[in-house]
Amino acid sequence: MTLPDPVRLKSHDIELAVRLGGPEDGIPLLLIHGWPELSYSWKPIWDHMVKAGFRVIAPDLKGFGDSDAPEDVKAYGIDEMTADLTGLLDTLGIEKAVWCGHDWGGIIMWQAACLVPERFMGAIGVNTPHLPRPSTPPSEAFMAMGGEDHYILQFQDPETVREAFEGQEAAFFNYIFAPPPPPELLDTLFPGVTHIIKNFKKHPGRAETDLIVGPKDRAVYAEAYAKTGAVTPTHVYRNFDRNWERMGGVDHRLSMPCLMIGADADFMLPPMLMQWMPALCSDLEKHVLEGCGHWTMWEKPDELAAYIEEWAVRRFG
Repeated sequence: MTLPDPVRLKSHDIELAVRLGGPEDGIPLLLIHGWPELSYSWKPIWDHMVKAGFRVIAPDLKGFGDSDAPEDVKAYGIDEMTADLTGLLDTLGIEKAVWCGHDWGGIIMWQAACLVPERFMGAIGVNTPHLPRPSTPPSEAFMAMGGEDHYILQFQDPETVREAFEGQEAAFFNYIFAPPPPPELLDTLFPGVTHIIKNFKKHPGRAETDLIVGPKDRAVYAEAYAKTGAVTPTHVYRNFDRNWERMGGVDHRLSMPCLMIGADADFMLPPMLMQWMPALCSDLEKHVLEGCGHWTMWEKPDELAAYIEEWAVRRFG
């Protein structure tokens, strides 16, 4: 796979490290990663997207990898993260793109679709569905789901994150890139599966045969996170409730073409969460990848790429 090195591009008052590929007149495809990931996470589908003729744009989000990483938590709210991406499109001279987000990239992408729909040709969620705004702050749902050891609640304290992960990057990516559990067991994993910090502390290590990302690729992640530290990549989590407040009164209904690709063995983002999408997305197509967990680009790259290509070419030529 020929993943290009990132280039530094300006977006408003920061610079993002961005990987670019494909013809400049191709359909712009903006790929947005999640945590604990990087633009590197799109490596398994990169060649496929370039060969399909897309103008592929994959930034390291602010706070991640080689992009700027301001310390201010408020710089990672949904308005700010959205502005980073629209500013990047401005720098590239692109008015509209197909936005595709996985994990946190999906959260940012769907909320951006509500806030700046004029910058979207279409929206693709990978694992992360578009959800209605809940009636109570997300922190209450996380407490109900996993108790005070739920990783998102633990992540609210930067020092807890620093202590848990810094200096142990290789061990952490050995822990996190596990193969998926059988889909029929998902319901039995809670609340313990949400206790990432507690579980990592007692993690004995996995054999290479029990990992879905190989050693050379994991080393890229480990080196990047050792460089940034663990705190700025988790600042997005410290804006969950703030984003919830911001999105109050915002119309969550979307009219642009939407594609949702779920994974039947993703315990954090199970396909059942897709059930609200038909009420929110008037132009929606849905697929579920079987035997696939959370790390979709690594687990099912060919199937994922085929769904994206077929839909985008059919809808946008």
